[in-house]
Amino acid sequence: MEGGDVITVLELKSLIDKGSHVNLIDVRELNEYELCHIDGSVLIPLSSIPGRISEFDVDAEYIVYCHTGQRSAWVVEYLRRRGIKKVRNLDGGIDAWAERIDSSMARY
Repeated sequence: MEGGDVITVLELKSLIDKGSHVNLIDVRELNEYELCHIDGSVLIPLSSIPGRISEFDVDAEYIVYCHTGQRSAWVVEYLRRRGIKKVRNLDGGIDAWAERIDSSMARY
């Protein structure tokens, strides 16, 4: 995956609009996910990541997000230390997505 550690919401929207397959991982809690999420994302709360590491394919590409990008940045580093190298953080998280891409999305 090119582009370093982060992907912007505009870059992600472009990938989705092109029909690219994107492995989107939402690391927020269930109540946050139920409030709002990006369609097609899979919920794996931060606290569940260590116990679910076997679900990640070392050859797959992942984009991880949370509310503002703090928790997901930690997850990106955690996954990389465990051999999952093609992983990026959504810059600004779902809050940036709601602000710049989907203004109908609930914000908190």
